[in-house]
Formats: sequence, C-alpha cells, structure tokens
Amino acid sequence: MLVIFDWDGTLCDSLGQIVAAMQAAARECALPIPSEAAVRHIVGLGLPQAVAVLYPEHGERDRAALAAAYSACYVAADPGPARLYAGALELLEALRGSGCELAIATGKTRRGLDRVLAGLGMQGYFESTRCADETASKPDPRMLSEILRERRRPREQALMVGDSIYDLDMARRLGMASVGISHGVHDHAALGAHHPVAIVDRLSELEAVVAGLAQSRTA
Repeated sequence: MLVIFDWDGTLCDSLGQIVAAMQAAARECALPIPSEAAVRHIVGLGLPQAVAVLYPEHGERDRAALAAAYSACYVAADPGPARLYAGALELLEALRGSGCELAIATGKTRRGLDRVLAGLGMQGYFESTRCADETASKPDPRMLSEILRERRRPREQALMVGDSIYDLDMARRLGMASVGISHGVHDHAALGAHHPVAIVDRLSELEAVVAGLAQSRTA
C-alpha cells in the first residue's frame, strides 16, 4: 500500500504559524487582515491559489507582493524544527515496518518542504514528495497522478490522508481512497462531504485503518 500524506495540518502542527505569517504579511502589504478562520480555510492550496481566494478583488501585483511577504514572514518566524502532531513519527515507523510506501502531496513549495524535512531529519521517510509549485495545486489530482506513476502503483493500491477538503477532493477526483483527519483545518462534516473511507481524530488511529484497507484490497 502507498500512503500519501498531506503535510501542514496532517503530520505537521503548523497551522498557528501559517495564520500568524499570513496576517503579518497582510499587515506589511497594507491589505485587510484576514481572520484566522479565513486563513485556515485556504491551508492546503498552493500559495498563489490561496492568496487569490483570500483577496479575489485585488490584482496580480498585490497578490504577488502578499505571497512574497508571507514566505518571508513564515521563515522569519520559524522557531526551529517543525512540530509534528503527537504520534506522527510512531505512525510513519509502523507503516514502514508493515511494508507501506510513504509519500507527501502538499501545498508547500519545494523549498519549504525540503527545509522542514531537513530540519526534522526526515528526508529518508518518504519515497516520493510532490509540491504545489512543481505541479498543479490541490484539488487538481495531478500531483497524485505523478506520485502514482513515479511509484508504479495503481490508484487501487494507494491512500490519501489529509485534514482538508482539498486533500479529499483531490483523491475523489482521481478515484482514490482517502482518510480525513479532524485535528487540522476542516471538521468531520466538511471532510465527510468528500466521501473518505474513514475520518480519524488522531494519527494513532490511522494504522488500523490502513491495515484494514490493505487487507480488503488483497482479499
């Protein structure tokens, strides 16, 4: 089984930092400061797409300036190695031990993902990674298709795990199974609308879900 994870809000507890950086960037660019709820709603999209959702009435120049300011604010406020959700490393180790391949499909930039993985010493955990600045942003399923091709896996042997509607919608569009996790940006009701095979509240619950799905696919 190939298990593809979102990063922010799924494995990495970075939502507070994302909200603070976006609000600081808006302040720096003299744009209306978005609410926490508004910023959380766009987590998972690529940065240009996220900025367009937050500021649909502003032009490309304003959006580009905000995106650049956000990236600078995020890095400047970086306290060091990212903080993972409880049970993240244990889950990844357990899945690898059971024979699963692991991958990441994220709205982060390649530079941002490589930096955070290096800071955590986790570069060797994932067989494939795909970022929004090197392919289409979620919910377009292109990044999932590229990972499947790279790993030579059919979609029936893969699972997408994410905390946002964009993660689950991306999988749904490709006909791939997904699992939602409710400790991130979207709640049970929002995630459930995209028909995941399960919704979990903690990463510790995911190992059993993956094992059950893998068994059903080989039965």
